[in-house]
Amino acid sequence: MAPTLMTISPNPIEQSFERAASRCADLTPLVYRRLFDEHPETRAMFRSQGSELVKGSMLALTIEAILDFAGTRSGHFRLIACEVVSHDAYGTPRELFIAFFAVIRDTLRDLLGDAWSAEIAQAWDTLLTDIEAYVTVPA
Repeated sequence: MAPTLMTISPNPIEQSFERAASRCADLTPLVYRRLFDEHPETRAMFRSQGSELVKGSMLALTIEAILDFAGTRSGHFRLIACEVVSHDAYGTPRELFIAFFAVIRDTLRDLLGDAWSAEIAQAWDTLLTDIEAYVTVPA
């Protein structure tokens, strides 16, 4: 039987997640450790029982939305706008909501190390700028 070759997406954002998946089975603890370290005020937002399940689910939905936003924009990306409004209702500052995407990027970057290319970095910079523009309400 021939070995299975991993197909790498031409989309640099997808590449970053594919490469990370080959190095780490679950990004959740890494992402939330970074979030809590960089934004300690977020720790109180996850004090309820069962928050580990909530964190994993929230991250999975966020990744799905990121991939759609960076790709075909078939509809899943709209979750970002819905969630920003939902988090507004919780009193989450919009800047903190947006910062979560950078936390994901930085976690992937650290995980990938030398595999984090200039192309991936540029794609993430563009993505974060585009997401911020997408969720920022004009004054």
